[in-house]
Amino acid sequence: MSPRDEPNKTAIYATALTAFFAIAGIGVVDPILPVIGAEIGATTWQIELLFTAYVAVMAILMIPVTISTGRFGYKKVLVTGVSVVAVAAILASLAGTIGSLAALRGLWGAGNSMFFVTAMVLLISLARDREWVVELYETCLGLGFALGPLIGGLLGQISWRVPFFACGVFMIGALVIALTKLSDPPQRPAPLTVRRAFAAFRRPAFVIVSIVVATYNFVFFTVLGFGPVALGLDIVPLGLVFTGWGAGLAVGILVIGRRLTQRIGAVPTLGAAFVVLVATLVGLALSPATWFSIAMLVVAGLCMGVTNANMTDLALATGDPERRVTTGAFNLVRWGFAAPAPVVSGLLAEHVGFAAPFWVAAAVLTAGVVVLAVFARRITAAAATDDPHPTTADQSAPALATR
Repeated sequence: MSPRDEPNKTAIYATALTAFFAIAGIGVVDPILPVIGAEIGATTWQIELLFTAYVAVMAILMIPVTISTGRFGYKKVLVTGVSVVAVAAILASLAGTIGSLAALRGLWGAGNSMFFVTAMVLLISLARDREWVVELYETCLGLGFALGPLIGGLLGQISWRVPFFACGVFMIGALVIALTKLSDPPQRPAPLTVRRAFAAFRRPAFVIVSIVVATYNFVFFTVLGFGPVALGLDIVPLGLVFTGWGAGLAVGILVIGRRLTQRIGAVPTLGAAFVVLVATLVGLALSPATWFSIAMLVVAGLCMGVTNANMTDLALATGDPERRVTTGAFNLVRWGFAAPAPVVSGLLAEHVGFAAPFWVAAAVLTAGVVVLAVFARRITAAAATDDPHPTTADQSAPALATR
């Protein structure tokens, strides 16, 4: 199905744009991490708290927020989340200690949890073609990760506080988009119990995919959270490096990932991406020079792009038919196992060496490769029973109306 046949394109693009702003807020921190540590007097593992606090709170709130959609509806939850992010980002620009900054990043994560639970469900419920809308969503994530570091690098030359304030302004813009372009359907989403919210984990194939997701996202945030510290570059060069990484992420999604999937299948594509990603982690651990590390980061971004859209689609295909349930469970795993990666990396760097976080990440992802290889047929069989192109009548979540 062509995206031109989508009747809710305005609402779809509005939600996707909000996703871009939300992710740009994560990436904007990358190039200013060393400066924050120097000015506030924080150690390596303490500045990594800016990632871990953010991601951990987001993961913890995934299921409660999923349940809340049945009571308050999608739009109220999404708008509340975007508002909380805007407030937290602006207050973060005024923080004076690493503790207060980490706490505000936690509040930021709470707001993003409300967004991430609703955004994917909204997009799927609005679209006729799930594959296209998942690709659009992951592309916005990739562009957010690409442009966020560039914004952080350019504005961070003025002060590390300016990128945080800019994120708050961006989220106010996203709030205006959400308020003016989206409205809830007449029928509220069905209430969810706690037991129902965890239903996806009763599906063996989804549990297997979740294990693979857990290993991958630990690696993802090792690279994203510790990479800026390991490179030791100034603000603007660091921003440009991670812009290149994010651009690789977007190219992996848009150009490489789907084409490989169409030729060899989703599971073999993931396996190939993981093997190359393990090689880049080993390369980062053994890197003889900065230029080599930068090259490894860009290649890692390509592999992560190939992984992201396919991983999301496999989770949706093997999970519960109720997309809210599957999305909440997937995000719980996705962010929950990403949360410890930055702090673990910081502690390893301080007490073992700067290569140690990459060796640990390579070992973790290798475990994911083994699980994927052992259960490849089971995942493929479970995913094959799911139709990624449902008709409007078959969609499990009601669509939002556009104004």
